[in-house]
Amino acid sequence: MMRTKPSTIMPNTAKKTRREMLVSSLLFPLAAVSAMSAASANAESGAGGKPLVAYFTRSGNTRTIAALLSRDLDGDLFEIEPATPYPADYFATVDQATHERERNFLPPLKAGVSNLSSYKTVFLGFPIWGASAPPIVRSFLANQDFSEKTIIPFNLHGGYGLGNSREIIAKAAPQASFAPGFVMEGLQERRTTEQVRDWLTKSDLAR
Repeated sequence: MMRTKPSTIMPNTAKKTRREMLVSSLLFPLAAVSAMSAASANAESGAGGKPLVAYFTRSGNTRTIAALLSRDLDGDLFEIEPATPYPADYFATVDQATHERERNFLPPLKAGVSNLSSYKTVFLGFPIWGASAPPIVRSFLANQDFSEKTIIPFNLHGGYGLGNSREIIAKAAPQASFAPGFVMEGLQERRTTEQVRDWLTKSDLAR
């Protein structure tokens, strides 16, 4: 279900300036100044001038970025969730996601965006899994109509970059337009898990 953030109390001109600055930093390298005006205008033209910030997260890192975008862009926040949650264990999730990807399986969604037609700009956040987009994100895109919308992805990866994620999401929503978006290396759940297990083993604490 859509959760709408209360409006931030600040002058309209100040809010617009912060919004344009953030959209600009996400949309293009500094050299591509000519793209700034169009991208900022797109982000202003959602429901009542609001964009939608939709995200999928497992460890919570992507949620942090989504919340920042929602606050600074005065956007509506929506969490993409599978009908059946992924396993709590990291490696079990990796195995399940790999099997879903190999079978081209689209996991059912817990809910869709009921008023998606109200938005023209959608910020789409997700972690990079197996050098690709998680299958649940493909479900989100494939099961709703993104015609005449601009999708701006934002991603965290574990050190191997975007992989083919951009191609995958573009294929899942061919009717949408895509902006370059934002990507950064995030906290690596696999590395953390392996280091903790190594510590337990060396400390003779593991069962």
